[in-house]
Amino acid sequence: MQKQLINKSLINKLENEGFINDQILTAIGNLSIEDLIAVKLELSAKHINNRLYGFDIWRQTTNITKEAVLKFALSTTKSKKDAARFLGLTYAEFKRVVATYNVKSFFSDDI
Repeated sequence: MQKQLINKSLINKLENEGFINDQILTAIGNLSIEDLIAVKLELSAKHINNRLYGFDIWRQTTNITKEAVLKFALSTTKSKKDAARFLGLTYAEFKRVVATYNVKSFFSDDI
């Protein structure tokens, strides 16, 4: 039997954990995805004096983006099979992707 992913909104999860609120969501909503990524990278780099040396950001961008899309698919569909269909993957491919990006720990109780 397929386990449902009802109420697995990423936004709800982050709100419940105190990471975001309505004001932050409004600000995020006014940014383009490109600007949001650039802001996040700048914030991350600031903590290490803007030295991202050794981290192959250009080649890792694909993986970062795929993980974000995977989390989105899981948070907005009702089941794992729906998420797989949304992403254009077979269910077997989907299971491999979930394992690869280790999103089990993020949505720990349902995946």
